[in-house]
Amino acid sequence: MNDSENEITITHRTFGEGGKYIAKLEGQIATGHLEWEPRGEGVRVATHTIVPKEIGGRGVAAHLVKALIADARKHGFKIVPQCWYVAKKFDKNPDWAELRA
Repeated sequence: MNDSENEITITHRTFGEGGKYIAKLEGQIATGHLEWEPRGEGVRVATHTIVPKEIGGRGVAAHLVKALIADARKHGFKIVPQCWYVAKKFDKNPDWAELRA
């Protein structure tokens, strides 16, 4: 594996009331994503984090969660970690506690 295969680009798209963070790895067709839905003013529920096995084991899910956290800090919203993976990352990062709804 060369370094270019480790390049992960995260984009955010809104879908209806919610949104999706999409991870694209350079040279790969498969993409990972983290979906969220709104819950009242200033709260987003992280509902699903999905990374296909073709791109698994490369930190894709962690990059998706970090993008969500960065946006929460930048835009001032809180997160309900309904997705088990996002909940696990919150548990491992106590400095994110103020972002948990």
